[in-house]
Amino acid sequence: MEFSIATLLSHISPEKLVAPKLLEKKLGCETTSSIEQLDLALELLEKIGILTKEKGKFRREQPEHIVEAKLRCSSKGFCFAIQDDESADDIYIRESHLSNAWNGDRVLIETIKEGTRRRSPEGSVKLILERANPSVLAKIRRLDTGGYRAIPLDDRLLFELEVRENTASTTNGHAPIVLDDILDHLVHVDVLRHAIGQDLPIGEVARVLGTTAESAADIDIVTCKHDLHQTFAPAITTAAAKIAKGVKDPLASKRVNLTHLPTIAVSAHLEPIDSALTIEQLDGEIWRLGVHIADLASYIIADDRIDREARKRGTAVYLGENTIPLLPAAVHQACGFIPGAERLAISVFLSLNERGELIEFTIQPSRIALDWVLNPTQINAVLADEPAEIDPRAVEIVKPIWNTIAPAFRAQRRSRGGLEVDLIQKQAPFADEGRLGVIFLDDPQSLLTDVMVMANYAIAVHLQALQVPGIYAVQHNPELVEVNDTIKLAINLGLNFEGEVEAEVSVADLQRLSLQFAHSPVPQVLNYLFKSLLKTTVYSTKPSTHFGLAIENGYTHAVSPLHRYPDILVQRVLHEVFANGRDRKTSRAKEIVNLGSSSCHGQIVWNVLTPTVQQELEAQIAGSIAHLNDRTKIAQDAENDLAGLQKAEKMKARTGEIFQGLITGVQSYGFFVEIEDSLVEGLVHVSSLKDDWYEFRPRYACLVGRKNRTSYRLGDRVEVQVKSVDYYRQQIDLVTVTSMLSEAAATDSAAASDSDSDSDSELASVPPVAELAAAEEFAPLDE
Repeated sequence: MEFSIATLLSHISPEKLVAPKLLEKKLGCETTSSIEQLDLALELLEKIGILTKEKGKFRREQPEHIVEAKLRCSSKGFCFAIQDDESADDIYIRESHLSNAWNGDRVLIETIKEGTRRRSPEGSVKLILERANPSVLAKIRRLDTGGYRAIPLDDRLLFELEVRENTASTTNGHAPIVLDDILDHLVHVDVLRHAIGQDLPIGEVARVLGTTAESAADIDIVTCKHDLHQTFAPAITTAAAKIAKGVKDPLASKRVNLTHLPTIAVSAHLEPIDSALTIEQLDGEIWRLGVHIADLASYIIADDRIDREARKRGTAVYLGENTIPLLPAAVHQACGFIPGAERLAISVFLSLNERGELIEFTIQPSRIALDWVLNPTQINAVLADEPAEIDPRAVEIVKPIWNTIAPAFRAQRRSRGGLEVDLIQKQAPFADEGRLGVIFLDDPQSLLTDVMVMANYAIAVHLQALQVPGIYAVQHNPELVEVNDTIKLAINLGLNFEGEVEAEVSVADLQRLSLQFAHSPVPQVLNYLFKSLLKTTVYSTKPSTHFGLAIENGYTHAVSPLHRYPDILVQRVLHEVFANGRDRKTSRAKEIVNLGSSSCHGQIVWNVLTPTVQQELEAQIAGSIAHLNDRTKIAQDAENDLAGLQKAEKMKARTGEIFQGLITGVQSYGFFVEIEDSLVEGLVHVSSLKDDWYEFRPRYACLVGRKNRTSYRLGDRVEVQVKSVDYYRQQIDLVTVTSMLSEAAATDSAAASDSDSDSDSELASVPPVAELAAAEEFAPLDE
C-alpha cells in the first residue's frame, strides 16, 4: 500500500465520523488501485473491530485488551511489545503469536494472559500498523535446491527472504544484477511482499554495497539500514518547485511588516536559515528581543504532497557532512531566510528588564528581511572587540544579546537546575537543544541556544494559556541504576559526591554531579558518559517535564521548522489562533484581548477555537505523535550508528595495539573500558580473564578473583589490547594486558607439564557452582 495502517488510523478519531472521500484526499489516493487499497483496509479494520461504520462514514473504536506498541525482538525468537507509556508493562509475545510481524514494527497487541508480580503479561499481534523494515541489509545465499535467499545481518529479524532475479524493468535502465555474481556480498534488499502465512517474504536486490561490511561506505550502510532517502520522488520535487514560484499569504491581513529592523542570523554554513534575531531598546532599560521563525505553515498546506512527505520523514538526519533532509532544497530556498530577501515569519518578541528577566512576550505573524549571517568565528571576533569587516549595525545586535540577554537566560536555566555537557560534540544543527535535550558548551552558538530555548518555552506557555492543542517536547528522567553507576564511578575517581540517589533522579542530583567533572583526571570521559545518561526527547500532546532543561510546566519545539515536522504542527496551531481565534467572550462583548500577547493569560474564559477546529487539530497532532517519536529514534540511531562505525573502523585498523583505559561499567559477563584518548568503548569479557575465576559483586560494581583477590572496579585504570572488532555490530573486544601475560604463561606451563597434571589443571578450573548458588552475600572488598 502507498500508506500504512498507522497513517490511515491517524486521520480517524473516536470523536468524529470521517468519510472515505476525505480519507482519500488526506492520504493522497489518486489512482484507482490506491483507492481500492483504502477501501480494502477500511473493510478489514471494520471487520476486526478497530473501526465502526455509520452512514458510510467511519469512527475509530478503542477495544478492551487491545493496545498499540512497538515490537522489540531478540535473536532467540521471543519478543516484547513496548508501549508508548513508559509506566505500562511490556507484553511478552511468543514467536508463534507474532503473526509475521518483525522487530521494530508498530502493532496492535491483544492481551491473552494477564501479568503477575513476577511475569509480564502475554499477548499476540492482532494487526501490523506500520512496518519498520521496508528494506533490509543482507547477504545473498544460493540454495542447493535452486533459488536464492537473503539473510538479514540484523539477527533480530527472524526470517529469510526469497530473492528474485532483477529484471531490466526494475533496474531503471541499469544492467540487471546477477545473483550468482554477488553471493555472500553485502546488499540492500527491498521487500516486495512481506510474509503471508507460511510463505516467505519476497525481496529484490536494490543495491550491492560491497563484498563485506568493511568494504562498504559507512554512509551507505547507515542509510540503507535505516531506509533513509537522500533524494525526493519526482512528484515531490515538482510540488516543491511550485512553492518556489510563490504562494498566497493566508495571514496577509494579520502580518506585521518588520523589514525595517536590522536582522541577523548565526550559522556556520551559507544556506537558508529558519531562525533570525533582532534587538531593540525601548523606554527605560527594557530590551525587546525578537526571535523570528520561518513561517513554513504559510507555504506547506496540510495533507498535500510535501506535507505528507515531511510527516513521513519526521526530522532531518545529520550524518557527518551528509544530511537527509526533511524538505526539498527548493522549499528551503523559498521559505528559509536568505540575506537580502523578504520572507514570511512568525515572530516571538520577548520583553526583558535590565537583568534579562522576562516581563512579557508577544507572538505574531510577520514579514522580515535578513541582513547578515554571521558565523561563530565572527561572533567570537565581536565579543573580543575585534569585529573586522563586520557591519557596525550587526555588532550592535550581537553585543547586547551575547553579553547581557543570553547570559541572563543561561543563569536562569542554571538556577532551575538545567544541565550542560562540557564536551565538543558535533550536534545536529537545530537552533535549540535538539534531540539530546541538553546544551553543549562548545562555542558561542551554545549561548544562542539558551535564547532559542526561551522562545520555545514562551510558545509552549502561550498554547497552554489559550487552551488550544499543542505538541510538547518531553524528556523523561534518566534511569536510576545508570545514574548510580556513574556516581560510583565518580566517587572511585576521587570526586566529592556523597551517597547514591535512592528514589527518583532529580535534575539537581545530576547538576551537582556534573559540576564535579572538572575536578576529575578524566573530565572528557565523564562528560561523554554523562551525555549517555540522558534520554532522547519524545513528543506528547500533554505538557510535561523536560529533564535536561529543568522545565516542569511544558516545553515545545518551534524554532527549526525546516528540519523538524513537529515545529510545523506548532505553526499550524498558531495560524488558527491568528486567523480564526476568538478574542472576546461573545460578539457583543466590549472587552477584547490580544491573543498573541502574554497579557491575555488568565483572562480567557471561553474557547479560543471552535469545537470543530479544536477537535481537528487535536486529532491531527495525536495521530502524529507515535510516528514522530519513531522517526526521532530512527534519526538518533542512525546518527549514533555512523559514529559507531567510524570508531569501529578506526579501532579495527589498530587491532593488536595496547591502550590505557578506564573501566566505565561492570557486569557479570565482563567489564567495559573507555579508551581515554579516543572515547571508544570496548568489552573485556570475563572468559578472557585467564588468571583466576572472577565473581561479580553488584553491590560494589566490581569483579573479584577468588584466589588472588584481584578486582576490577568502576573507575580503575587498566591496560588493554584490541583483540578483535566486529565492524557492522560496532563491537570492540578487548583483553587486559595482565590476562595476555597470564594466558601466555599458562600456555608455556601446559607445554612443560605431563598429561596427569594437565587433567588436574582441567578439574581445578571448574568453578564451584554449588558453593556460588548457596552464597547469599559476599564479604566486602579488602581495603
